[in-house]
Amino acid sequence: MKLSNSKILVTGANRGIGRALVEEALARGVSTVYAGARDPASLADLAARSGGRVVPLALDLLHPEALAATAAQVGSLDLVVNNAGLLSSASLLAGSLEALERDMATNFWGTLAVTRAFLPALERSGTGSAVANVLTVVALASMPALGGYSASKAAAFSLTQALRGELGKKGISVHAVFPGPVDTEMSKAITLPKTAPAEVARAILDGIEAGEEDIFPDAMARQVGLAWSGAPKSVEKMFAGM
Repeated sequence: MKLSNSKILVTGANRGIGRALVEEALARGVSTVYAGARDPASLADLAARSGGRVVPLALDLLHPEALAATAAQVGSLDLVVNNAGLLSSASLLAGSLEALERDMATNFWGTLAVTRAFLPALERSGTGSAVANVLTVVALASMPALGGYSASKAAAFSLTQALRGELGKKGISVHAVFPGPVDTEMSKAITLPKTAPAEVARAILDGIEAGEEDIFPDAMARQVGLAWSGAPKSVEKMFAGM
């Protein structure tokens, strides 16, 4: 798909990869970016300098009824980017079950809720529209130190695969995005080398425009993706030792 003159939704748009996606979408000539965040005031600066092209939306992934009400305000969409996510859980055995539940609620249930709420807007654009779910390389194989987060993103990957079958019949493509560590607030505790959000955002939108189902938007992600495509067990063993 071509993003120029399109209408898109980006969740978690107030910071990190989401904010970079909004900036990159504007640079590519997107006509309208619906920028979702819990607090739309956090998007005021983006909206002010976009010439009316950025429309802040109050989106809380954990409240489906409120999501439906917000989605009703949107006429049509060419692309939904499910970027909003949470990393609060760690070890599955020693970590907090409440933290794991929060990650699952946001990363799995929230992604599903947004997709269901905005599906009518995608359908109004007709065939050629798309959904992109921002996952992580640890959705492919779990990293024990991030076991809870990995599990929630693996569930979101499974969701993504299921959506491909259902939405493909409607002419809607579904993309899975697998970044490695990105230099954002969410990953500040991770000590591995990190990629700048702007670089990741460019690669994500490049992949969507090229029609890539699985997008590996940084050097580490591409290395992991190559290994996973040939020998998934090798990725599991590599992450298990980290």
